[in-house]
Amino acid sequence: MFRAGELVKEFRNRTVPRERTALAIWFWEIDRVLLSLIVALMAIGLVAVAAASPVAAIDRSTSTVSVTPLIYFYRQLIWVFIGLPVMLVISMLPRTQARRLAFVLCVIFAVALLLVPVLGSVVNGAKRWIDLPGFRFQPSEFLKPVYVVTLAWLLSLRGKDMTLPVIPLTGALTLLIAAILMKQPDFGQTVIFLACWGGLLLLSGVSMRAIGGLAGAALGGLVLMYLFYENGRQRINDFLGIGVAQDVGPDQTELAFRTITHGGFLGVGPGGGQNKFRLPEAHTDYIFSVIGEEFGLLACIGIACVYLAIVVRVFLRMLDEDDNFTILAAAGLTTQFGLQAIINMGVNAQIFPSKGMTLPFISYGGSSMLALCIGVGLLLAFTRRNPFMGRHTVVKWSGR
Repeated sequence: MFRAGELVKEFRNRTVPRERTALAIWFWEIDRVLLSLIVALMAIGLVAVAAASPVAAIDRSTSTVSVTPLIYFYRQLIWVFIGLPVMLVISMLPRTQARRLAFVLCVIFAVALLLVPVLGSVVNGAKRWIDLPGFRFQPSEFLKPVYVVTLAWLLSLRGKDMTLPVIPLTGALTLLIAAILMKQPDFGQTVIFLACWGGLLLLSGVSMRAIGGLAGAALGGLVLMYLFYENGRQRINDFLGIGVAQDVGPDQTELAFRTITHGGFLGVGPGGGQNKFRLPEAHTDYIFSVIGEEFGLLACIGIACVYLAIVVRVFLRMLDEDDNFTILAAAGLTTQFGLQAIINMGVNAQIFPSKGMTLPFISYGGSSMLALCIGVGLLLAFTRRNPFMGRHTVVKWSGR
């Protein structure tokens, strides 16, 4: 028969690692499969940026200035070395501190987004960036993950008090952000913000009638966008070939599709791509096409499977989670991550109109890399758990 003291000792031995340092506890609690998949994407991204860097270097070279062919690879390597420690440090935070950090960062980057029309710089016809000494950053990239966590926290409060007006509050905030993004213009980011809000509403238990109303409003918004939003209408018309003169060459999505299919299933080999030199922003928006040309469609399918594995892994890990905020935050971050990957790959495969959106952890970009590392760090923090706490130990008592 077990004595009470022996039972407590047995439970502690099974639920707490013998090495009780903070690093050891983090190692036991972190989702190592998810972390490995993210690191694999970073490694793939470095190879892809190395393949696409010469294209961007040629585009930015002039008669007097010659840009080093692998300059963007070296820069991306620096961003990885900066972003990976940031991600790991954030993943070590307890859930409460991670939530508070997300809220503070949400306020900071929301203010930065409001300042873009005043302090922003124009790049490729869009005013989305703020220039700092030695660094240019895109506030909307950093706002995405922390805003999703803040939305999850606000919506989780409904479970404690149904009278709180969190739905109209989150809706008003999301629409304000969407209006600012459309002004930049940045329709792709607008879609992600609105889609994440709608997905979190669905998970938070909003009635299907309300969800249906939101779906109808979204459809009406697309119609209004086409009628009154010049940038969006032009992209859709170019994608559909409406109003395009016959002697005009292929648009961006058609060039991307030709590039991604040029290499066949196995690709033409690293550095052997030629169609990539016709792509605009080959190292960012259209890097997936560069991968297809040089490493083949099989490599593209493999990368898509890695993204799918990340999404499935998180949702499976949330199946036995009972904290409403954690479920909403993890689901929102994963939805945002997966939706961004789907949009980028869909544009490269000529499924969607051009949206100017990076492929997570693979496209070049300092803002994108750091923002993604913050988001995944929060995701790893929310999915941490004691590996033994989920196991139900049955103790059989014997006695007379």
